[in-house]
Amino acid sequence: MEHESLLLIARIQFAFTIGFHIVLAAFTLGLAQFLLVLEGLWLWRRRQVYLDVYQFWLKVFALNVAVGVVSGVVMEFEFGTNWGELSTRAGPIIGPLMFYEVLVAFFLEAGFMGIMLFGLHKVGPKVHFFTTCMVALGSLFSAFWIISANSWMQTPAGFTLGADGRFNPLHWPDIIFNPSFSYRLAHMLLAAILGTAFMVAAAGAWHLLRDAGNAGARLMFSMALWAVAVASPLQIIAGDLHGENTLRYQPQKVAAMEGAWDKPPPGAGEPMRLFALPDMAARRNHWEVAIPHVGSLYLRHNLTGAIKSLNEFPARDIPHVPTVFFAFRIMVGLGLIMTAAGAAGVIVRWRGGLWRARWLQRLMVPLAPTGFIAMLAGWLVTETGRQPFTVFGLMRTAESGSPVSPALVIASTLGVVVVYAGVFGTGVWYLLRLLAHAPQPGEQGPVPSLARRTGSGERPPYGRSGPEDKG
Repeated sequence: MEHESLLLIARIQFAFTIGFHIVLAAFTLGLAQFLLVLEGLWLWRRRQVYLDVYQFWLKVFALNVAVGVVSGVVMEFEFGTNWGELSTRAGPIIGPLMFYEVLVAFFLEAGFMGIMLFGLHKVGPKVHFFTTCMVALGSLFSAFWIISANSWMQTPAGFTLGADGRFNPLHWPDIIFNPSFSYRLAHMLLAAILGTAFMVAAAGAWHLLRDAGNAGARLMFSMALWAVAVASPLQIIAGDLHGENTLRYQPQKVAAMEGAWDKPPPGAGEPMRLFALPDMAARRNHWEVAIPHVGSLYLRHNLTGAIKSLNEFPARDIPHVPTVFFAFRIMVGLGLIMTAAGAAGVIVRWRGGLWRARWLQRLMVPLAPTGFIAMLAGWLVTETGRQPFTVFGLMRTAESGSPVSPALVIASTLGVVVVYAGVFGTGVWYLLRLLAHAPQPGEQGPVPSLARRTGSGERPPYGRSGPEDKG
C-alpha cells in the first residue's frame, strides 16, 4: 500500500506541474508564430497597426516566457527525485532527446530573446525580424524534441533491451521519428495555434466591445478568427489520423476513449457513446446513451467495423477508463465548438459584418481558454490512456518510481503547489493587467523607446507607417 500511495502522489505532482507547463509552453509556441507573422506583415506593408499589435503581444510573450521557465525547471528535477528508475532504465534514450531540446531549442530561443524583447529600436528592422524568426524557430524545435521523447514512450522503437532492463539506443532515426511522432507533433502544433488564437480573439473582442473603431483590436480579432477557421478543420483531420495510429499501436487506449467493454456482434458496428458511466469493477457501462454504427464511421471509416474491446485485455493492462472516457469527450466537444466559432467568423466576414457582429464578439470572450482546456483534456487522454505503463507495453509505472518515502513526496508536492500558486497567480494578475489596455498607435514594447522616455515626441524610425495606414 505504501508503494501504491507513493506512486499516486508522485503522479499527482507530475500531473500538476506538467499541466501548467504544457499550457505555458503551448502559449509561448503559438505567440512566437503570431509575432513572426505580425512583424513580417509590418515589414511588407509598413502599416503602423501591425507594429502596435506586435508590441502589445510582445509584452505578453515576455511575461509568459518568464513564468514558463519556472514550470519547466521543476519538472526536470522530478525525473530524478520521483522517477529514478525510469531515468535509469530509459535515460540512455530520453536523456539525449532532452539534451537536444536544450542545446538546439532553448539556447536558440535564449540567445535571441533579448534582442527580440528589447532591441527593436537598437538594431535594424531586418535584423530584428531575423531574431523573431530564430525565437519562433527555437520554439518549434523545442516542441519537436519534447514530442519526440514523449512519443517514444508511447510507441517505443529503435532500441535494444539489455539484460539489466535498460533501453539502449540502436537506431536514432527510428527513435526520433517513432511511429506516433508525426501525428502527435501535428496535433500539438495545431493545438498551440488554436489555444493562442482563442486568447488573441478574446482580447480583440473585449476591446472591440468597448471601442469598435480600435484598429489594433480589429486586427487581433480578424487575424485570430482566420487562424481558427483554418486550424480547427486541420485539427479534426490530424486528430482522425492520430486516432488511426493510436488504434494500431495502443488499442486499449482507444477502447477506453470509446468506453467499449464488449465487442459488438458481427455487422453491428461500433456505436458512438454520447454518455456513459464506466464501471471498472463490473467492467461495463451504466446509463449508456449511444448512436448505433456512428462509432464505426469515425473509427473504421465504415458502418460495420469494430475495435478491440476492453474485456479482451487483462484488467491490469487497461487504463483508468472513466478519466480517459470523459476527457476525450471534453476535448472533442470543445473542438466542435472551436470549429463552429471559426465557421461563424467566416460567414460573418463574408457578409461584411465582422465589426458589427456584437454577438460573435461577446461569444469569443468567454471562449478565451477553450483551446487550452481542450489541450489539457487531450493530454489527459494521451497520458492516462498510456497507463499502467511509462514506456508502453515494456515498463510499468509501478516499476518506474524512486525509493523515497511518501512523506518526502507529499512535502515536495505541497511546496510545488505553494510556489506555483504564488508564481502563476502573480503571472495571471499581470497578464490581465496587460490585456486590459487596448493597443494604441505608437504602442510601446517591454522597454519604452528613447523618444517616449525623453519626451521628444518624435516617433521611432521603425514605427513609421506607409500612406495607406488608416488604422
